[in-house]
Amino acid sequence: MDYTINRLITEADFDAVDAHTRAALSAHGFGVLTGIDIKAKKKKLDVDMPPCNVILREVTGGVEVSAIDPAASMQVIDNPLLHAVAGQMRDLLTKAVADI
Repeated sequence: MDYTINRLITEADFDAVDAHTRAALSAHGFGVLTGIDIKAKKKKLDVDMPPCNVILREVTGGVEVSAIDPAASMQVIDNPLLHAVAGQMRDLLTKAVADI
């Protein structure tokens, strides 16, 4: 099972992908509570930071968008209702990532 929903954007720079990601998430009912510049935090704290729910990173060939799959992260919890909601959220995130 994949634990993330990923897409490589090759035709835009980081700032454009950031703007498109925020717009796509908003269009599908998600909000961006905060943004963290991992490079700046790593330099300031001298530690690696764990991943967030949606991550943008420059990679060879473009900008990768990676969203944590809520259904995968909730699979260890024995609660069918939670699994159903997490599945719905996964579907919405998948659509949002596809729309970027």
